[in-house]
Amino acid sequence: MPRQLGDLEDAVMTRVWQWNRPVTVREVLEDLQQERSIAYTTVMTVMDNLHQKGWVRREVDGRAYRYTAVSTRAAYSAALMNEAWSQSDNPAAALVAFFGMMSAEQREALQDAVRMVSPNLPETTPGPTAETTPVTLAEPTSGAAGDDSPTDGATPESGR
Repeated sequence: MPRQLGDLEDAVMTRVWQWNRPVTVREVLEDLQQERSIAYTTVMTVMDNLHQKGWVRREVDGRAYRYTAVSTRAAYSAALMNEAWSQSDNPAAALVAFFGMMSAEQREALQDAVRMVSPNLPETTPGPTAETTPVTLAEPTSGAAGDDSPTDGATPESGR
């Protein structure tokens, strides 16, 4: 499970994710120097640490390395959320608290995400209390993709 990146690691990874191509220490350094004074060796050490942690892979290019992200920022964020949630002694309460912190836009994004991963769930119509109404997940209906159960009412016991 990933641990949260430090501030400088996050600043470096942000550039690697945004540029979405192999990058050198020099490129990251020059971009970071627009915001703060930082040494080449500091950026080189951070990128080496990110490589050792498995966040980036590197390939030799002449006398330098080119670094590429191993996963997306979205995957990193999801892994952090999953790690935090799984460490809770009351996961349901943690989710309720998390949902309570969400903005209207974040709740809408959550509903969109639930629809994407569970396309057979019934749509919910937002009402006057949509901001306080919990999201409920129903079991997929029979006959859903990948469901081996009969759709004509037959059961294994009925022999049909």
